[in-house]
Amino acid sequence: MSKIPLIVIAGPTASGKTELSVKLALKYNGEVVSADSMQIYKDMNIGTAKPDSNERMGIAHHMIDICEIEDNFSVADYCEMAHKVIYDINMRGKKAILAGGTGLYIDSVIKDLSFKESNTDLNLRNDLNKKAKDEGTGAVYEILKEKDKEAAEKIHPNNLKRVIRAIEIVTLTGKSINEYEKESVPVSSRYDVKYIALRAQRAFLYEKINKRVDKMMKQGLYEEALMVYNRAKGKNLTCMQAIGYKEFIPVIEGKISLLEAVDELKKNTRRYAKRQLTWFSANENIRWIDIQTEDSFDKACRIIEE
Repeated sequence: MSKIPLIVIAGPTASGKTELSVKLALKYNGEVVSADSMQIYKDMNIGTAKPDSNERMGIAHHMIDICEIEDNFSVADYCEMAHKVIYDINMRGKKAILAGGTGLYIDSVIKDLSFKESNTDLNLRNDLNKKAKDEGTGAVYEILKEKDKEAAEKIHPNNLKRVIRAIEIVTLTGKSINEYEKESVPVSSRYDVKYIALRAQRAFLYEKINKRVDKMMKQGLYEEALMVYNRAKGKNLTCMQAIGYKEFIPVIEGKISLLEAVDELKKNTRRYAKRQLTWFSANENIRWIDIQTEDSFDKACRIIEE
């Protein structure tokens, strides 16, 4: 069986992935499949840099606005839906363009990772959930730090579901969650991938990030964060841990000023961009485009048409 052609456009935040993916879709009769872990949520538009109708230029965008803020949505859920979408796009004679900055989502799709709920211990989960309720999520997070330091550095302390799952895996298998997930890779991918990523010098990228945050604030980012906070209040929702929203919690609760929160948001976004570049740099199959010195569209076309 022949593999499904798939164009991937990745890179750090504010590097121009949306614009490039739309241009490529227009040229190659394609449709865009978002690989952004926060654009899946409805009503979270500004903070996730969700492309509006003008930016989409009539190109169909998938895997955007597919669940409510209150919903639980996993990587496994994303993969299951994304595979179906990409298959449908291909069957209609169009090119699928997987575009976004969430490296885990992209890798999970193109590597065809399996997410079987094996190695589960309901008693352990119940005990950890009870501990979180009695002592706070921080107490459970401390257990993870002791058992799997690498996982603790990657998982937000308030993401109780992922913290518990990581503890569960290391307790039952003796392996870190990173080792466990690597073993989830099955046979070769169902896709013939052209994997392209955008990059730039750090100072250049950081300046673009700072300007984007300022623009988001003018568009009403704080008001959007307040809306998400009110809907998430009292619940441990993943979306409230996202960059662009969590920074405003102390403002809403009267602990810091709005100006301080904006500075924190810029800093966190810059750090996130650095982590994204680190993630993608580990992939030897990626073809890089330097947005400072190269025309991203022309070079992407050459790579695709090779």
